[in-house]
Amino acid sequence: MSAQLDDATWFRPMRFADLDRVVAIEEHLYTHPWTRGNFSDSLHAGYRCRTLERFGVVVGYGVLMTGPDEAHLLNLSIAVEVQRRGYGRMLLVHFMELAREAGARSIYLEVRPSNLVARDLYRRDGFREIGIRRGYYPALTGREDAIVMEHKL
Repeated sequence: MSAQLDDATWFRPMRFADLDRVVAIEEHLYTHPWTRGNFSDSLHAGYRCRTLERFGVVVGYGVLMTGPDEAHLLNLSIAVEVQRRGYGRMLLVHFMELAREAGARSIYLEVRPSNLVARDLYRRDGFREIGIRRGYYPALTGREDAIVMEHKL
């Protein structure tokens, strides 16, 4: 399934051939990025891995795991050069639609407390904070907590 947003932008399933670009974006964005193996494992597991392309170049991606009645957004990232243009929100909404189609009634995610831009995006789209996972993320100086967020679909 591929969803066209405009003449130059669309969503499509992630392919193994995309991993060089996806990993390059990931490594540019994060001090502790997902590895090629993390993405490859997600594809092999049948998770809903999607890319956002603009003019034929992957500029965003995400990974959604679904189960009975719920979904978990494991990764959602937009390349630095196209951030703050609404693509993160487009990708988030796309994943919420995929979760609904899979029969999920709720979607969950974790986000770093220090990632204020992402937290604001999620709040604006109806996510609410429901808990904390202590020491969840590796950080430059030890570990960082994760805020657990939920959106009722």
